[in-house]
Amino acid sequence: MVNHVLHEILHPRSIAVVGASVSGPGWRFLLPLLRRGFEGKLYPVNPKYQEIGGLKCYASVAEIPDTVDYIISVVPAPLVPNLIRDAATKGTKAIHLFTARFSETGRPQAAQMEREMLGLAKQYGIRIIGPNCMGVYYPAWGISFEEDFPLEPGKVAFISQSGNLAGEVVRSAGLRGIRFSKVISYGNAIDLNECDYLEYLFQDPETAVILMYMEGVKDGRRFVSVLRQATEVKPVVILKGGRGEAGARATSSHTASLAGSVEIWEAALEQTNAIGVDSIEELVDMAVTFNSLPPLKGKRVGVTGGAGGASVLAADQCEMAGLEVVPLSPEFREQLKSRGISVWDWLSNPADLSIREDESLTVKVILELMSQDPNFDLLILMLHVHRHGDQPEMTLDDFLKQHQLEGFETVATKPLLAVVPERSFGIEEWDSVEWKLACELRSRLISSGIPFYPTVYRAALAARRAADYYARLNGR
Repeated sequence: MVNHVLHEILHPRSIAVVGASVSGPGWRFLLPLLRRGFEGKLYPVNPKYQEIGGLKCYASVAEIPDTVDYIISVVPAPLVPNLIRDAATKGTKAIHLFTARFSETGRPQAAQMEREMLGLAKQYGIRIIGPNCMGVYYPAWGISFEEDFPLEPGKVAFISQSGNLAGEVVRSAGLRGIRFSKVISYGNAIDLNECDYLEYLFQDPETAVILMYMEGVKDGRRFVSVLRQATEVKPVVILKGGRGEAGARATSSHTASLAGSVEIWEAALEQTNAIGVDSIEELVDMAVTFNSLPPLKGKRVGVTGGAGGASVLAADQCEMAGLEVVPLSPEFREQLKSRGISVWDWLSNPADLSIREDESLTVKVILELMSQDPNFDLLILMLHVHRHGDQPEMTLDDFLKQHQLEGFETVATKPLLAVVPERSFGIEEWDSVEWKLACELRSRLISSGIPFYPTVYRAALAARRAADYYARLNGR
């Protein structure tokens, strides 16, 4: 049992959507609760309706004939104080304020209203998520702020100051097999803030990896302390917004945050073993890496699957990312020779398979031998989806057989990262064989628990960051 105020808040037995409607934001928040398995009591609140979505609609929270654990507010800012007073009569523990137009506007009157609202909530012992945020996505509890989010829970959590970015990460990561334990969009964070969410999630048994998007910090000293505790038990990956001058100005109008200096931020990451990334893509890459791979024991990489210049560039990209592209050992070459591979003295790392003279040298053979070799800590497999000939139709199994890749998913016994390049298709090509094969290949990798990336550099960078995290964690 997690001993934290958020544990009770995030497990409500009853939810009221105040400002519920048959369209717009009021419907957007009610619909997922209706359709995604929330098993508690659900109360739409809006004096304009008698019924919404098959449920009785109440004119106010005060009229609900029961306790209301959790409230989602979609009403205009001036109505929030009365909402808080009504909530106090129903034993409400927390209010998620999708409601905006507070301090993020930069207007003194709006900022004052925000302070008064917080004071009122504290007076009644009600906690606030937000304002100006999308709130909570908790699939295991049937709570979501988007109808199209995956139903299945996972072990990655995401704390995001931005609601739109939270949605983008859930969808992008979902295409690479990531499922989430909890996602919390927290906006202006006038009450519960990034420290509270992080403190809860590093204790949460449903969460193994924590992602964060932050624009500012409410309490820097406390944040560093909580972050240090968190990274001792779980990887924490952070994308910081507002590091540049223009970005810092933008954070003020987005969530009323103070961005802080780049130097202080980088020092905080260094002190805590948190992992800083520079883009949404890198944030998702790290989620995929920590979600799928066991702890990496080093940075010595073996690379195969490429040919010609692609192999040369792969070596450069791995080194630029901070991995060690070690040469093949004499023992490795002896293994090649004993299998009758004619290029045993010519092959290198990355293994360029365009130089093979016979059918005995395959990706599977290289993966098997690299897995057995103590000189490699991890492996990268380059997979390019292209066809030989003009076959109008081809299954993924046909493609793998043609390229001698059958069963590649089961060969490697060391951490394996796959590279499946992304290709831009024209609108006329949406149903092309290559596009279908690429999608099926990614699905096969997901079902096999193999993380994949669009470039060698991104795979290598993610692996190096993960290896650094585990090395610092273990004092190496």
